[in-house]
Amino acid sequence: MKTYNFCYETGSVHSIIDFSLFETEKNVLVQLFCGQGKAVLQEISDIILTQIPHAICIGTTTDGEIFGEAITTLRTVISISIFENTFIKTAYSNHEDSFQCGVNIASDLVSSNTKLLILFSDGTRMNAEEFLKGVESYDATIPICGGMAGDNGKFEQTYISSQKTLLGEGVVGISLNSDALHVATDYKFDWKPIGLKHTITKVTENRVYLIDGMKAAEFYDKYLGGNFSQTEFPLILEKYGVTMARAVIAKHNDGSLSYSGNFSEGDKVRIGFGDAESLMKDPIDVLENLHTINAETYYVFSCMARRRFMPFLIKLGIGSFSKTAATSGFFTYSEFYHQNGHNKLLNQTLTVVALSESSTNVSMPNTSNKEEVKKNTPYSKSIESLTHLIEQSARDYDEQSKRLEKQRRYSTLLASHKQFLRYTVHEMNTPLSVIMNNIELHEMEFGKSTYLENIEVAAKSIFSMYDDLSYLVKKDQINYVKRPIDLIDYIRSRIDFFAQVADKAKSMLIFQTDCEDAMIFFNETKLQRIIDNNLTNAIKYTFENEKIVISIYKDADSCHFCIASHSRKIQKPEKIFEEFYREEEAQDGFGLGLNLVKRICKEENVKITLHSDEAITSFSYQFKIEDA
Repeated sequence: MKTYNFCYETGSVHSIIDFSLFETEKNVLVQLFCGQGKAVLQEISDIILTQIPHAICIGTTTDGEIFGEAITTLRTVISISIFENTFIKTAYSNHEDSFQCGVNIASDLVSSNTKLLILFSDGTRMNAEEFLKGVESYDATIPICGGMAGDNGKFEQTYISSQKTLLGEGVVGISLNSDALHVATDYKFDWKPIGLKHTITKVTENRVYLIDGMKAAEFYDKYLGGNFSQTEFPLILEKYGVTMARAVIAKHNDGSLSYSGNFSEGDKVRIGFGDAESLMKDPIDVLENLHTINAETYYVFSCMARRRFMPFLIKLGIGSFSKTAATSGFFTYSEFYHQNGHNKLLNQTLTVVALSESSTNVSMPNTSNKEEVKKNTPYSKSIESLTHLIEQSARDYDEQSKRLEKQRRYSTLLASHKQFLRYTVHEMNTPLSVIMNNIELHEMEFGKSTYLENIEVAAKSIFSMYDDLSYLVKKDQINYVKRPIDLIDYIRSRIDFFAQVADKAKSMLIFQTDCEDAMIFFNETKLQRIIDNNLTNAIKYTFENEKIVISIYKDADSCHFCIASHSRKIQKPEKIFEEFYREEEAQDGFGLGLNLVKRICKEENVKITLHSDEAITSFSYQFKIEDA
């Protein structure tokens, strides 16, 4: 077999695909991974089937696309696979009952020599776990892959297609039927539970009403704040010997939440977080099942949260597959997987299927030397230390919280938590410093490395969050002394610190001033919180390949620090400085940074001016000169 992958953005499909390559091929599978919405999915389906009328074509909208070693958004990846000895069938079902959808499509697709089912469901209405049970009830032996469609994180309306039929609800799929096709599947789960165990106390299938006796939405308000990240902090449970995550897909007026998969009353769950150390491991080394065949094509179906959590790490992992064989896929709202006779609905996972019609045997590659190198590199040990710190802190918190539950006096409870938080903040500084120091030492001895630069960017982001947390913990116990500071020199130093972070986010930091100096009388710790939070927010929300302009100017009695960039218009500027508030489109963060900035500015009589429209968003801070 052979696979050709194409990436479409605008213009003519004919300009990127030579359709004459496929005129005489008999078994042609086309998969469309479309981040451009309903109209483009329909248009490209029609073009493909007009130019290759004998092809089998299925498609889905996405939350990001996988094109070889690249990860794209708002584009369409067209994957065309040619099989020599494999017959392809397609079907769809939009029955209102999810379980029956599974039965229907399995009965239409499965034959005596079916080797694999590729299935796409809508991403917001389908109870995918019931759907997979329906497929399993018809035949529990056939491997499956695929996932739930996306709509770029909006969770409003997704679409799937089979041939020229476009559906907003239901499921589409294909079967690969062959005596010569070899299939290998595997998955990688890099999220870990943290904190206390909680109990699902009232649930109907995938709609959870009560957790620990409180409304599901209130549970998240308590632990993550009202604007929680519904994909990056899932609930984690274990079923059938597999650790699985369940992310929120909808919030209801009665305070209940709908999840991507089912729960049962009494299920024990914990809140999950992304494990950076695990995410850094090369999936080619970890996913051993894939080495059992001589792969000619990889299809990758990965959770949207992975792309959004640590984008540069995910890109490195995806790139490993494309070095071996043609690779394509998409970022889903949930992933489908088959193991030990059960179909499973997964979240937060990287699922991969390897295909080959080659009869060549392969042997398991020896990765021991590579793993030994990883163990001996200083930055991997530092990352391991930081991950261990987080996990141990979670265990400590778990044990301490159980003890504190027995205490009835609120003052003792509050004091204990503050002490624990101060201890954790203090202990985080050492592994963070070890990471940065070892990066510098490694670069001095061995030179620059892309992997090392990515680790340094991540470490700098953690440093910024650590500094915010440290300030919040200590602000009532320390007298923050003021001193003369040249605002120009200080801001330049912070720009240098975040330059790599901006570069990885595809942003450009531009500094402008017509002043020789700009002296203010201020506390350096408080000033750093103002500058760093504005820089990190600008880098996070500025559109790719756009400039972030940092400027300083003076008037009669003030220095003005301004940071301006091209990003989405702020819809509720009156709330942007509120604690835990995030704009609806934002997918990460807790909204603490700007609230911290506002509190400092109020304490130090710094005037804040916010402007935001479709063209530009700017934050301006006016520092008094007369106290200098």
